[in-house]
Amino acid sequence: MIYEEVTSGSRTRRTLTGTARMLLALKLDGPLLIGLSLVALYGLIVLYSASGQSLSMVGRAAIRLVMGGVAMLVLAQVNPNFLRRTSPWLYALGCVLLLIVDLTGYIGKGAQRWLDLGIVRFQPSELMKLAVPMMCAWYLHERPLPPSPLSLAVLTTLIFVPVAMVVAQPDLGTGMLIAIGGMLVIVLAGLQVRIIMALLGLAAIGAWIGWHFLHEYQRKRVLMFLDPQSDPLGAGYHTIQSQIAIGSGGPFGKGWMNGSQAQLEFLPERSTDFIFAVAGEEFGMLGLVILLLLYLFVVGRALYLAMQTQDTFARLLAGSLALTFFVYVFINAGMVSGLLPVVGVPLPLVSYGGTSMVTLLAGFGILMSLYSHRKLIGS
Repeated sequence: MIYEEVTSGSRTRRTLTGTARMLLALKLDGPLLIGLSLVALYGLIVLYSASGQSLSMVGRAAIRLVMGGVAMLVLAQVNPNFLRRTSPWLYALGCVLLLIVDLTGYIGKGAQRWLDLGIVRFQPSELMKLAVPMMCAWYLHERPLPPSPLSLAVLTTLIFVPVAMVVAQPDLGTGMLIAIGGMLVIVLAGLQVRIIMALLGLAAIGAWIGWHFLHEYQRKRVLMFLDPQSDPLGAGYHTIQSQIAIGSGGPFGKGWMNGSQAQLEFLPERSTDFIFAVAGEEFGMLGLVILLLLYLFVVGRALYLAMQTQDTFARLLAGSLALTFFVYVFINAGMVSGLLPVVGVPLPLVSYGGTSMVTLLAGFGILMSLYSHRKLIGS
């Protein structure tokens, strides 16, 4: 309950409950916080089964959730004017870190994506998931909308400079998500339909050209999306096994920790990119529908908060953060179901991961800040 009734003599008045007052003081949105918490709890339950009942892995995931929660709490207190003024500096820092990674970064699993600080490794590319939409929103803040051709050229450069450095690591999935975050800002700025269609045409031409520059394993992922049965024990193995897992779950699933594909280790990357298939096998279609409804609630609430913000920077950034979260879910669910190519995008707040989980919750902290400070935005 948000309100409680207090009777004083013959008069009854409604006041905020203690919990509501605390959330208001901390600049946190209660419904959004509840939605995120339920998704995270669902994720820990599925992760325990997907990891082979590994309490240590679940414990590490819980610690990262706490770290992300702290980041969300801290960023929710920050004034949006400060966020706007620091956006160019954050963007520049991210580009410098990406350059360092490309030159001297830690190599793991055949990719050079991490900075090793001794105590911890982190991916600067995750920082750009926030920095790029912030930079695009900052650039458009005091310019006429919809953006002019010159503004579109500048924004395209701002987006694809870091994207190119991330793709070179190579990390096509993260590069794609960074590009989507920036492009959503442009679309929300009122880009005309004819320009969107023209850009989609250019993107198709660019994809055809870019095909010749992809790594061999990246090309195989696209080809396996079209026909996974052509290499059932090789490049098509991930897709085939995930489809078997989801299909075998039926309406109500095989039961928690009883999924044969996951527990017998037929399903690869079952605690990370393909954890959606574990949920489908063990909880069935009903379990997946519940998870997707939780995601829809989070996205819907985030979009509502975005619509309540008052200036250009806040509206564009908040809308982009909310829709990017939806894109994460859409791509992962489509990838695991065989409806999209495998691109290595984790399921938000459910897949086991470090920097990605913290970045997502930090983004929601920014969104809550933009909403809670909406009457204070000025200079």
